[in-house]
Amino acid sequence: MQGLTQRQQMVLDFIRESITDRGYPPTLREIGARMGIRSTNGVNDHLRALERKGYLKREDMKSRALRPTSTGELPGGDALANLPSLPANDDDFVEVQIVGRVAAGLPVLAEEHVIDTVKIDRGLLRGGREVFGLRVQGDSMIDAGILAGDYLFVKKQLTASRGDIVVALIGDEATVKYYYPEKDYVRFQPANKTMAPILVRAADFRPTMLLGLVVGVYRKV
Repeated sequence: MQGLTQRQQMVLDFIRESITDRGYPPTLREIGARMGIRSTNGVNDHLRALERKGYLKREDMKSRALRPTSTGELPGGDALANLPSLPANDDDFVEVQIVGRVAAGLPVLAEEHVIDTVKIDRGLLRGGREVFGLRVQGDSMIDAGILAGDYLFVKKQLTASRGDIVVALIGDEATVKYYYPEKDYVRFQPANKTMAPILVRAADFRPTMLLGLVVGVYRKV
């Protein structure tokens, strides 16, 4: 078994600590924050090294499926034995990437904006694999039961029906609103009586402004 560098040992220790304290591994972003690594690629470099050296096992290369091997075992020997097993590669599950924000000029799932991944039962989502997740900021949709901090699951598409809840790119930021195409403009209506709608002139509206249709909401409790 190959030895670890100091940084690799710190990553492994943090994974152990998270599993001991919380019962589950840290996200890529949490590892990056602890280690002072700004990109998920940098975090993955350390995880790949730990896996290559036999200290770590991963399912689908995602941080939520991190499991130290017996070599990288937690103090107490069988501490990992009682952890719930994670779903393996299974057609019943869809892996969804969660983005922290969406900015103009970049793909929706630009690497630097992906903050986490989750596996969701396919039966809970309409949209199959063409789904991404977005963390909600603000309270413009509170009357629709969508709160700040929620994760939205969004089916990627450039069309929507009147009254659908969509994610649209207006200016350089994404917004979550009801979609109402009118004769002279498109109205993006918040579900908050204290907020005004966003109006986009019909001549200025482009289908590419629509990033997708909201098909699910996840809230941590």
